[in-house]
Amino acid sequence: MNSDTSTYKKSLRWFWGIFFAGIAFAFIFFFLISSGLMGFMPSFEELENPKTNLATEVLSSDHELLGTYYKENRSFVDYEELSPNIVNALVATEDVRFRDHSGIDPRGLARVAFRTVLMRDQSSGGGSTITQQLAKLLFHDPSPNIFQRVMQKFKEWVIAVKLERSYTKKEILTMYLNKAEFIYDAYGIKSAAKTFFNATTDSIKVEEAAVIIGMLQNPSYYNPVRRPELVQGRRNVVLNQMRKAKFISQEQYDSLSSLPLELHFKRADHKEGPAPYFREYLRMTLSASEPLRKNYASWQQQKFIEDSIAWRNDPLYGWINKNLRPDGTKYDIYRDGLKIYTTIDSRMQTFAENAVKTHLSEDLQPKFFREKKGRSRAPFTNKISKDQYESIINRAIRNTERYRDLRAQGKSQDSIDLVFKTKYPMTVFSWEGEKDTLMTPIDSILYYKHFLRAGMLSIDPHTGHVKAYVGGPNYKHFMYDMAGVGKRQVGSTIKPFVYTLAMQEGHTPCDLVPNIAQTFYLPTGKTWTPRNSGNKRAGEMVSLKWGLANSNNNITAWVMKQYNPEAVASTIHELGINSPMDPVPALCLGTPDFGLMEMAGSYSTFANKGVHTEPIIVTRIEDRYGNVISDFHPTKRESISEETAYLMLNLLQGVVNQGTAVRLRSKYQLYNQIGGKTGTSQNHSDGWFMGVTPNLVTGVWVGGEDRDIHFDNITLGQGANMALPIFALYMQEIYKNNELGITTEDLFEKPLNFNLDLNCIDEHISADRNVDGSEDSDESVGISNEFF
Repeated sequence: MNSDTSTYKKSLRWFWGIFFAGIAFAFIFFFLISSGLMGFMPSFEELENPKTNLATEVLSSDHELLGTYYKENRSFVDYEELSPNIVNALVATEDVRFRDHSGIDPRGLARVAFRTVLMRDQSSGGGSTITQQLAKLLFHDPSPNIFQRVMQKFKEWVIAVKLERSYTKKEILTMYLNKAEFIYDAYGIKSAAKTFFNATTDSIKVEEAAVIIGMLQNPSYYNPVRRPELVQGRRNVVLNQMRKAKFISQEQYDSLSSLPLELHFKRADHKEGPAPYFREYLRMTLSASEPLRKNYASWQQQKFIEDSIAWRNDPLYGWINKNLRPDGTKYDIYRDGLKIYTTIDSRMQTFAENAVKTHLSEDLQPKFFREKKGRSRAPFTNKISKDQYESIINRAIRNTERYRDLRAQGKSQDSIDLVFKTKYPMTVFSWEGEKDTLMTPIDSILYYKHFLRAGMLSIDPHTGHVKAYVGGPNYKHFMYDMAGVGKRQVGSTIKPFVYTLAMQEGHTPCDLVPNIAQTFYLPTGKTWTPRNSGNKRAGEMVSLKWGLANSNNNITAWVMKQYNPEAVASTIHELGINSPMDPVPALCLGTPDFGLMEMAGSYSTFANKGVHTEPIIVTRIEDRYGNVISDFHPTKRESISEETAYLMLNLLQGVVNQGTAVRLRSKYQLYNQIGGKTGTSQNHSDGWFMGVTPNLVTGVWVGGEDRDIHFDNITLGQGANMALPIFALYMQEIYKNNELGITTEDLFEKPLNFNLDLNCIDEHISADRNVDGSEDSDESVGISNEFF
C-alpha cells in the first residue's frame, strides 16, 4: 500500500511538474516571441501604424475618382463605407466567433487539433481567426518551409492578441478587407468590388459579396473570370455559411444560390477610364526632377528653359522632389495613398471626350478617308514629293520601339527592313472598336497616320481651374498629348492678341481702316505682303470689328504696321504666352507654335476683366489620413485694362455673330453671349477654335500627326470646320446640365462708366457664306517660308 501511495505521489508530482514546466515553457516561449528575441516582431508603433501600400487617388472637383497611381491597386475604405453584406459574408465564412474572442479562438484550435490533425479531415477548415489572418497579411511574407511557417503561426497568435488590444473589432475588419489581395491588380475590397462587379463597397449585393469573400481562400484558384462554375459553387458555400450564421434566411439562400454568376469585369488600366491624358500629364508633372542641362539633348534648349521656369515657379511641378514626409523621406505617389484633388469636373470631362469622339468619328474622319482614298501618298497631302514621303516614313520607322530594339540587338539594316515588311498579328484602333488583323509594321505606321488627332482644354477664366482636358482621340493608341504637351502653329487665333495692342492704345472696334494690302520692308531688303484668299470688300473702309470677324489679313497687317513686331510680341507674352516667338511681321498671322494650355489661359484674360490667371490643375493634396500637406492657388496679374478686355470681348463676339464662327448660331443654335476665334495655319495643317463665354474658356485644336497630313482644300481644312464643331457639341451638353452653374443667361460684365457705342456701321454686312454654312477663310494665307 505504501508502495502504491508512493508511486501515486511520484506520478502526481511528475504530472504537475510537467504541467507547470509546460506552462513555464509556454510563458517563456511566448515572452521570447513577444520581445522579438526569436525573430521579427512588430513594435508598438508598427502595430499602431502598419505599413500598407495604398494607391494614390486622383479625384475630380465633384469628388469622382478619375484614376489611381499604384504599385498595388489598393484604396482605403472606412468601416462606414462597407456594406453589411461584405462584413457578414466575411465573418460567417472566416471567423464566425470573431466578435467573441480576443484574437485567438480556442474552439477553432480544438477543432483543428481533433478533426484536421487527428482525424485528418482536411475539409474541417483552419483555426486562424480574422485577426490572425490580418497579422499574417501585415507582417509575414510566405514562409519557405514548414518549420518557419509553424514559427510564424505562433508569432501570429502574439500579434493577433496585440492587435486586439490596439484596435476595435470594426477597425480590424476594415484593416483586413483593405489589406486582402485578389488578382488582376485588385488589392483590397474597394478595388475588388470595382474590378469584378463595377460596384462600390457600400452598394454591393449579397451574392456579389459572397463571390469576393469566397475568393479570399485562394484568389488564383477561385478566379471568377477563368473558372465561373467553380466560383459559383464557392459562392454558394459562402451563402450557406451566411445562412447558418443567420445573416440571411433559408428563402434568401435558396433564391441567391440559384442565380447565375454575373460579373461586370474590368481590369484597372491607366490607359483607360476618364481623363487618361490628364492623369498622365499630372503624373509627369508631380514626378518631374530638377532640370539639369546635361539631361537634355542639344535641340531641347527651349524645353530646358520651360522646365527650369516651371521648377522655380510652379509648386506642383516636381512636387514629390520638393516635399518631404515628416520623417524626411520623399513621398511615393505609388504607395503612400495620397489623395490629389484636381480641378477637373468629371461631367465636363465626359462632355469634352464625347465631343471630340463624336466630331472626329462621325464627321471629320470619314471625310478625310474619302479625300485620301486611292492616293499613292496618303494620308499626306498630294503636294509632297516622293523623296519627302519616304523621308517621313523612314523617320517614323526609326522612332518606333521595334526599330530601337532591333538596333540594340545588333541587327543589320536589311534584317530590320525585312521585319518591317513582314506581316504580324496586331490589334489596331478603329472608331468602331479595336480590330484584330494581320499587318506589316510599315503598314501599321501608315494606318495610324491616317487618323486625325485633336486636343481640347477648358478653363474657368476667373479661377484658372482646368475643368476638362482631352489630349487626343484615344490614349491607348495615340499617347501624344496635344492638350498640355504638344504645340502647333496657331494661325489666326493669334490675331486677337494683335488687336489687343490696338485696343490698349486707344483704338475701338468701330474704327475704320482701309481694306488694302500692307507691305512690310524686311531687314534683308526684301518686302513681304500678306494676301487674302478672297477679295471681300477689297479697297473699302471697314471696321476693325469686321476685320477680325472675317479674319482678314489686310486689317491684321494694318494693325501690326501701326506698331511693330516687338510691341506685338510683348503684348502676347503679357497675356500669358510663354512660348518663344520671332518678332517679325508674319507674327501677326500666327507663325509660332503655342500650346492649348497657354492659349486657353491667355484668352481667359479677356473674360476675366484683363486679369491673367495662370491655369492650375490641382487644388490640394492630402496624405492617407486626410491631412492637407499641400494646397495650390493660381497666380494672378493684371495684364490689360478692364476696358481693353471688354473691347476684345466685343470683337470676339463679332466673330461669332457675323464672321468665321457664325455657324455656332446658324448650325448649332447657340444664341447666348459667346466670343470666339477660328484659326487655320499654313496649308491648313492645323485647325483651331478658341471659344469664350462669361464663365468658361475653351480651346480646341485638330490636325494630323505630321504637318503634311491635312485636307487638301480649305473648306474642310479650316478651323471653323475642323475644331469649332467640337466646341459647339461640348457647350450644348454644358448648357443642358443645370448642376454646373454655366447657363445661357450668363453675361459679360461691362466696366463701370463704360459708355462707348460698339454698334459699328458695317455690322449689318454679314460674312459671305457658302451654301453649307462654311466660310471662305482668309486665315494665314501668303506667309513667306522665310518666317518658318
